[in-house]
Amino acid sequence: MNQAVSTAQAPAAIGPYSQAVLAGGFLFASGQIPLDPSTGAIVEGGIEAQTHRVLQNLKAVVQEAGLSLGDVVKTTIFLDSMDDFAKVNEIYASYFDGGVLPARATVQVGKLPKNALVEIDCVAYRG
Repeated sequence: MNQAVSTAQAPAAIGPYSQAVLAGGFLFASGQIPLDPSTGAIVEGGIEAQTHRVLQNLKAVVQEAGLSLGDVVKTTIFLDSMDDFAKVNEIYASYFDGGVLPARATVQVGKLPKNALVEIDCVAYRG
């Protein structure tokens, strides 16, 4: 049985989707963009601030499901510009810094919701 996961510690969905869905032992977290959950606005401060906010939002959703970032097995990073890859990678590494690192894909896209510079989704597994 699938179960929706929702937390006020991350921005509410801006469309017809769940923040995440638990299905069996898997958590499928929707892409997070750098929205401040208290204001609903994109955070200022460029790619660094946006990447931190995205990962904080993603962490909040994963934790709401009773998991941690250490349970994440796959991520996808969507970038407005691949020129930001090194900065995003450095910040990402500070959130995923132990054990088995998640498998990952990183792609440059034409445009992200609300003109965000970065979006990240993930799959986690409760073993």
